[in-house]
Amino acid sequence: MLHIQQNTPLNIVLADDDADERYCFEKELKILPFSINLKTVPDGARLMDYLSKNSEHLPDVLFLDINMPRKNGLECLTEIKCNEKLKRIPVIIYSTSLGDENVNTYYQYGANNFLEKGNYSELTKCFEQILTSLAEKPI
Repeated sequence: MLHIQQNTPLNIVLADDDADERYCFEKELKILPFSINLKTVPDGARLMDYLSKNSEHLPDVLFLDINMPRKNGLECLTEIKCNEKLKRIPVIIYSTSLGDENVNTYYQYGANNFLEKGNYSELTKCFEQILTSLAEKPI
């Protein structure tokens, strides 16, 4: 259950293999009106390794790219939602693969929301909406 206290940092993990996307994501987070701790990982295998090693300090929210090497986002999402320790982590799909059919699949696998890459003019607005929603209510 996510509940953000005033002045308590929001812990976010971003799993994305594209270094430029990770940089832009981090840059956009810095202008939000939230205190944020960001951890990035470059692929799904490293994400799952990070989550298993940090199961006592899980992120408040996970942004998950779908198209990654070693282990893709759907494989990670499936593992997360089948794991008792991890399944409560809100997962937001962060991808270019967001057609209607794909979005329905992501929801079926347990995603909480999605955010399309590449639309930087809307990126900050989307972050604010998603993170404000997470801050105001438990998932």
